[in-house]
Amino acid sequence: MADSTRIDKYLWAIRVFKTRTEATDACNGNKVQINGVNAKASKPVKPGDEISIRKGTVQYTYKVRQLANNRMGASLVPDFADNLTPASELGKLHAPVETIQLRRDRGTGRPTKKERRELDALMGSFEED
Repeated sequence: MADSTRIDKYLWAIRVFKTRTEATDACNGNKVQINGVNAKASKPVKPGDEISIRKGTVQYTYKVRQLANNRMGASLVPDFADNLTPASELGKLHAPVETIQLRRDRGTGRPTKKERRELDALMGSFEED
């Protein structure tokens, strides 16, 4: 086995991303760091490296135990990577999400300019919270 593997292939193999393309896009979008440095998709990863991945609002952290080139079953992942993600970050996955549904009566048409401003003001007050 080689002494390093591409980061995008490794993240796909340990099931962080569903497809290799998603892993590559995350790397190219500066959402993946190896030992605190932004990593492009071709950056090699080796055992002992710490990987940080931003997916949505959560910052996942993994430590490489051993390399993997092929996708594996979920039960084998702990042999290849340690999940160091703090519980506070994982708690963000279950945070309540406020949603507003605006409904207009059928046949009233589009909102007037005044109504639109009122709607924008209402939506703006929820985004600031």
